Amino acid sequence: MRLIIGISGASGAIYGVRLLETLREQDDVETHLVMSSTGRMNIQIETDWKIKDVESLADVVHRNNDVGAMIASGSFQSDGMIVAPCSMKTLSAIVNSYADTLLCRAADVMLKERKQLILVPRESPLHAGHCRLLYQAARMGIAIAPPMPAFYNRPQSVDDIVNHTVGRLLDLLGLESGLVKRWSGVSDA
Repeated sequence: MRLIIGISGASGAIYGVRLLETLREQDDVETHLVMSSTGRMNIQIETDWKIKDVESLADVVHRNNDVGAMIASGSFQSDGMIVAPCSMKTLSAIVNSYADTLLCRAADVMLKERKQLILVPRESPLHAGHCRLLYQAARMGIAIAPPMPAFYNRPQSVDDIVNHTVGRLLDLLGLESGLVKRWSGVSDA
C-alpha cells in the first residue's frame, strides 16, 4: 500500500507525526510525506520532534513547493491520502480545487482519481464558513475525521487519545494498527 501523509498548519501536528510512526512499523506500507511551512512550524512549536526526525519516518519526503513531484500526478499510483492536521486554509484550497501547493495538488489528485482522501480538521469553534467547507468536502466524497476523543476506552494520557484517533484514521484505510480498543458492547464496559 502506498499512502500520502500531509501535515498542514493547524494545531495538532502530533497526529501526522504519530501516523508516520505507526505506518513506519507496517512493512507493506510506503509513505510519502508533504508538509506545509506552517505544518513544519507547528511541529517545532507543539512537539519535541525535529523536522529531520519527522521526515526520517517517511519513505519519501516531498517539498510543498515542488508541484512537479510524483505525487502531483494521477499516474502516480497511491491508495489514499490523510491530511493530519488539516487547517481551514488547506480545507478551503482542497474544496475549491486551488492546488497551488503540492499538498493541495496531491489532495486534488486523490479526488480526481477517486482515491480515499481523509482530512483531520483542527479548528474550534467553527463558524458558518468552516461548516460550509466541511459540508462541501463531505459532498465531494472526502472523509472528514475531526480528532474528537473517545472516552469509552478510558484514556489515561494525551498519548492514549492521540493513538485512538490515529488508529481510527487507519481503520478508514483498512489498516489494523493495534491502537484502537474495540467497543464490544455495554456488557464489556
